[in-house]
Amino acid sequence: MADRGLPLWSRVVMAVSHAANRRGLYLGRRSTRIHVALYRWSSGRIGGRLPGFPSVRIVLVDHVGVRTGKRRTSPLMCHQRADVVAVAASKAGQATHPAWFHNLIAQPNTTIQIGAERRAVRARVASDEERSEWWPRLVAMYPGYEFFQRLAGGRTIPVVLLEPRGVDESGPVGGDPGARSDELSG
Repeated sequence: MADRGLPLWSRVVMAVSHAANRRGLYLGRRSTRIHVALYRWSSGRIGGRLPGFPSVRIVLVDHVGVRTGKRRTSPLMCHQRADVVAVAASKAGQATHPAWFHNLIAQPNTTIQIGAERRAVRARVASDEERSEWWPRLVAMYPGYEFFQRLAGGRTIPVVLLEPRGVDESGPVGGDPGARSDELSG
């Protein structure tokens, strides 16, 4: 098992996650509100890292519900390179993409928060070539992504790139009503 090189606490965290996911328990929505509140209150000092994986940063991604129109925030593991932040739409290996992914497809202009820093970004799905570069980085950061990909079966877990918005992309935070829904489908 590739996880043997990890510290004990990291292996425990992954084992609990894997056991829950094998049984179809996806806890994302149940714990999100508390996580986001603590993260924002502490500017990322609480909830800004993945337990057992101190090098794994958490980013808060704002998005607007496609059906509800409600503003939402999802805490996601991320890998940053230069000014691009990458997240995986893993949904812990479930058969469907997470809701935040669909919301960003519909309205890619949004904001993120890493630690105390907030940024305006535009989300897009990495091309196949870009995914082949980013996916190994995400797996190196958090080896559980390999398990999630196996659990997802035929669903290829998309990598979403959150890139700084240019001056000409100053649409409303949380989405640009004029954006085409296929702009993120890259």
